[in-house]
Amino acid sequence: MITITASAKDKFLSILGDEEREGHGLRVTASRGVTPYAIDFGLGFVAPGEENDNDEVIDAEGFKVFIDPDSAPLLAGAVVDFVSGLSESGFKVTNVKAEGPPKPTGPLADKIQQVLESRVNPSIRSHGGMVSLADVRDDVAYLRFGGGCQGCGMVDVTLKQGVGVMLKESIPELKGVMDITDHASGENPYYTAGK
Repeated sequence: MITITASAKDKFLSILGDEEREGHGLRVTASRGVTPYAIDFGLGFVAPGEENDNDEVIDAEGFKVFIDPDSAPLLAGAVVDFVSGLSESGFKVTNVKAEGPPKPTGPLADKIQQVLESRVNPSIRSHGGMVSLADVRDDVAYLRFGGGCQGCGMVDVTLKQGVGVMLKESIPELKGVMDITDHASGENPYYTAGK
């Protein structure tokens, strides 16, 4: 399921010894991030007796690794490593198999992404919302709304009078903007009809 590199094993065993945590295991978690391309990984100690009955347990030669059922699909093929360098240092979890669809590329996609990051997302962040670029085809941007914007009753207004206007003002060659969000699965919108 997952690979623990030799450097990650050595470092984790060293931490267990330094912090007098002998017998502890390592919990590895994964959940989808705010964009279709992001996965949030987590690591934590598991003290003896804190294991969950439904955990998948992996023997990592010196300690056990625990994975909950919700994280397991996103961790299939993952690598836990320990890196030490100038630009990054610490434990690092990667999984190219679960990183989602390839990001749209090209000059137009780059311009759209820049406007989303610099203008659109900062303006809707106060509502707990965010927008990501899912695709660009025939000079049309296909967007996914997340956070408080997923399932929001006002998302059509946000798209037509806010996001779409910002994108078209900044990128004249953009012909259209489409929302491809699955709004039915939104759990906590900032605004819902009937409130």
